[in-house]
Amino acid sequence: MDTQPAGTIAVFGGTGKQGGAVIDALLSRGARVRALVRNPESERARALAGRGVELAPVGIGDAASLSAALHGVDAFFFMTTPEGTSPAEIEGETRQGIALVEAAVAAAVPHVVFSSVGGAERESGVPHFDSKRRVEEHLEQSGLRATLVRPVAFMENFTSMGPSVENGEIVFRWPLPDGIPLQLVSVRDIGQISASFLLGTAKAAGGAIEIAGDERTGSQIAAAFGAHAGLPARYEALPLHVLGDNEDAQAMFRWFAETPAYQADLGAVKSIEPTAWDLPTWIRASGWGQG
Repeated sequence: MDTQPAGTIAVFGGTGKQGGAVIDALLSRGARVRALVRNPESERARALAGRGVELAPVGIGDAASLSAALHGVDAFFFMTTPEGTSPAEIEGETRQGIALVEAAVAAAVPHVVFSSVGGAERESGVPHFDSKRRVEEHLEQSGLRATLVRPVAFMENFTSMGPSVENGEIVFRWPLPDGIPLQLVSVRDIGQISASFLLGTAKAAGGAIEIAGDERTGSQIAAAFGAHAGLPARYEALPLHVLGDNEDAQAMFRWFAETPAYQADLGAVKSIEPTAWDLPTWIRASGWGQG
């Protein structure tokens, strides 16, 4: 039987997808949760409070509020996201992460779990990967006990960048050559796996793990959606220039094409979260095609 710490688990980003999935997983296991939120009066924050989550108002630029919010917690989950794709916005992500690490140091948090990105440590050259790596490095040098969770490509990307139905056929188009497998993970599983580390029911060898629930080529992704819809499916590889002047996205898709990009051990992930979702499971759970 899983055992939970008697104290409280702090979560930054709880009103977003990743942090929200972590909170879902923690609450389902009976843990006490404190969400660090910028606006406790927001609809999402109030919804968390309604589920029994303690709210701690914080400001990223307010070190005192951050360390106070982490006082007395048993573990702390955080993730970072750039506000945009410009160099300044991506650099801001690093500053945010460092501020959270420093707050955890000031509060002497016993264990920190940081959700970074797969390949952050492999000099990908992708700006928003490199910004997370700088946070990882700061955390590694902080003296805190830490676990790095490195998710691969989110299945949730298919909500906005997924296939379309054209003349009775599923058509999936991405700027990725066909035949190159891309590892995928659901946000749900980021939450489940992070919760296991936070609660001490799992450990990552070496303090870091890349996580994925599936691995598919463009044609195989299209086929999964086609099977769900009961329609024929095909994949069309697009050139990188469809990404316009988004240099960050171009760098990421260029890296995807340099096999192997993501390198999660799916067996190791299953040993921590046996119910990790593959793509067909995510498609069914997401309600894709019902809108």
